[in-house]
Amino acid sequence: MAYSFLAPREIVSGRGALESAAKKFSSYGKKALIVTDAMMVKLGNAAVLEQACRENNVDYVIYDGINAEPSDVMILDGLKAYKENHCDFLIALGGGSPIDSAKAIGMMSVSDAPIASYMGKLIDVDMPGLIAIPTTAGTGSEVTKFTIINDTATKVKMLLTGACLIPAMAVIDPKFTMTAPKSVTSHTGIDALCHAVESYTSRKAQPLSETFSLSAIKRIFENLETCYNEPSNEAARIQMSLAATEAGLAFTNASVTIVHGMSRPIGALFHVPHGLSNAMLLEVCMNFAVDGAYDRFADIARYLGFASAKDEDEKAARIFLEKLSGLLRNLHVPTMSEYGIDKDAYFAVIEKMAHDAYASGSPSNTIKEVTVEDMIRLYKEVYR
Repeated sequence: MAYSFLAPREIVSGRGALESAAKKFSSYGKKALIVTDAMMVKLGNAAVLEQACRENNVDYVIYDGINAEPSDVMILDGLKAYKENHCDFLIALGGGSPIDSAKAIGMMSVSDAPIASYMGKLIDVDMPGLIAIPTTAGTGSEVTKFTIINDTATKVKMLLTGACLIPAMAVIDPKFTMTAPKSVTSHTGIDALCHAVESYTSRKAQPLSETFSLSAIKRIFENLETCYNEPSNEAARIQMSLAATEAGLAFTNASVTIVHGMSRPIGALFHVPHGLSNAMLLEVCMNFAVDGAYDRFADIARYLGFASAKDEDEKAARIFLEKLSGLLRNLHVPTMSEYGIDKDAYFAVIEKMAHDAYASGSPSNTIKEVTVEDMIRLYKEVYR
């Protein structure tokens, strides 16, 4: 069977990646819209990017109107800034939200159709140049064909997809992740772990995606807790940045499964950051999925050295899930009640969330069959 594997045109990674990559920015256009958020400006990350642009004679304007849950309204505001300032390419700086938003702005800059009309369709438009600079080690959006945008009218997180949405250049510079608070390091790191585990246990997994999935899982288990406990540990930050990119490459080619499918409705209705809602669901969902793919989970356990070839697949898979539970405990993932999600409000929309999750298509990538009724039960189980 033949497989197609998608990736950015160029990935620049490691210490000094921004300075190296910035020399090529001018090849993408004459004026950039830098898409970011207010926190990146406050932390000084935007100033670092601006200096790199000035040093390389790249004209730019900043749009910092993105928050953790980008919406269609924010995209239209960004599109207005792009057009009014006569920009012809984009640079995204931030976590998954600014990068996803830059993809959507670029897409809308060459389209007259409403953004909601693209949901459920394979997007194929002539995108302007897009450079993605992640400041968290998590979403992998800098290398993926996906963008997630809130539809304010329907309160649905739209999953938009198309190979054209893959940034032309990804700049993986670990210095930007140093400013992330511990909670962001935890939640985005678990998001990357979800990408890696889900892509490896997906019906759409393929040889190249499997290679990146396993490598990412190993880097995350070896480095995420260090990043959480020692935020200035550059060596661990470099490894986590690479892991997030590897996981992104894996899931853009093999897709995600039940965790992401169930996560998006929680984010849309209760404004929980994407990585955190994934983290809240990961343990329960993987325990549900494991008996449909003991061999896949066993592969992970053996690759990490948690189990040996002598262990039966089911035993090895369970060992991995135990190690996963321990990692989540050490990263202090809050429960839904601890985060402040009202139980009555949550239970009132469980059926809607289950149907929205099913409609997204992600749960059907799970090797084990997943029904709406299964997800209703899991949504109830995960509330603590």
